[in-house]
Amino acid sequence: MADSQKTLADLSEIVVAKVLTVLGDDPVSERLREMGFTPNTTVYFERQAPFGGPIIVSLRNYQLSLRPSEARLIIIEGLSGA
Repeated sequence: MADSQKTLADLSEIVVAKVLTVLGDDPVSERLREMGFTPNTTVYFERQAPFGGPIIVSLRNYQLSLRPSEARLIIIEGLSGA
């Protein structure tokens, strides 16, 4: 992963982003894709648990809580003006 690429774990700094890809072919990565993390999906940061705990995001009209390790598998691009 290039230094300039952001992951969903960085979303709190960005607030709104577009999914570029999900890294890996393991069961966790496949499940993330099945839950809607597909290219060009817009994701909104909602909140994060204290002390670096899970983050809650909105996508496709529902909210989802993800562990930071899962969020780091999702490569995003920040959206401006959103």
